[in-house]
Amino acid sequence: MSARMAAVVLRRFGGPGALRVEQVDEPRCPRGASLVDVSLAGVNFDDLEHRRGAEPGLPLPAVLGVEVVGRRRRDGRRVVALLRRGGGYARVAAAVDAHCVPVPDDLDDAQAVALFEQGATAYGALRLAGRLRAGESVAVTSAAGGVGHLAVQLAVAMGAKPVVGIASTAAKRAVVAELGADVVLAPEQVGELRAVTGGRGADLVVDGTGGDQARAALRGLAPFGRLVSYGWRGGAAGCGWVDVGTEELVDGSVGVAGFWMRHVVDDRALLTGIADALFDLARAGALTARIDRVVPLAGVGAAHAAFAARQTVGKVLVDVREVG
Repeated sequence: MSARMAAVVLRRFGGPGALRVEQVDEPRCPRGASLVDVSLAGVNFDDLEHRRGAEPGLPLPAVLGVEVVGRRRRDGRRVVALLRRGGGYARVAAAVDAHCVPVPDDLDDAQAVALFEQGATAYGALRLAGRLRAGESVAVTSAAGGVGHLAVQLAVAMGAKPVVGIASTAAKRAVVAELGADVVLAPEQVGELRAVTGGRGADLVVDGTGGDQARAALRGLAPFGRLVSYGWRGGAAGCGWVDVGTEELVDGSVGVAGFWMRHVVDDRALLTGIADALFDLARAGALTARIDRVVPLAGVGAAHAAFAARQTVGKVLVDVREVG
């Protein structure tokens, strides 16, 4: 008989109230995977999309959550893991071994899981897709978000100058300034990118919103500048798809690229290399994940609601050891 555990279960697509704490069987462990006794799980925008049924193909009932930290049962090592099929909002998760990375002894669980997926997304958008070089200017939209607040710090650490953070409220903009941004703008001020970069324009824009901000940022790119999209928020006002014409790209000598974390997850050497770089920066004090809140299992629905309302700054975590 399978051991039982507490988990947040989704039995129907819908709002945050569709998430309920239940006792369920521990997951089975397929070949090439290991069971992880989870301490913390991260909340991601993808989790909200899955909960609403916006991503087709998710079988119900389901346990959401795509990033966890905990101890791997087979060897007792502390690891962070990415879970493509979810399962993180639970006390035990089955994690593919190739998607697990050991956590350094001097890095705590909260920092490890908060840095891993969203830090790697920020790193990939800046370095892999954005080809950032020291001395170039960088602008980051949603700069107080889980990815954005790490992208601001990474841009500073990579020698970007100036670093421009864009955030929706005065409180969030104050946080972005504390993170090291040279200039902080409201979303309606994105049209000032050229002015705040000495009239030249931004060399790189890292964008997680799309829509009006991305459109304005495109107009503020320097010659040979790049806009890198790592996602969009189709449900938010002014966010979503952006149509870009070849004439616009040619006239400005600018480029548009995308970044999807899956292509890092599929490359073991790349995944571990980026994780090591992030963890080294954190241990050196150059990169810190801001933890907005840590909720028990029973608080996941409320955390989803706050996340969707853009009331969070930094990372939202779930302590799966606490039912609440």
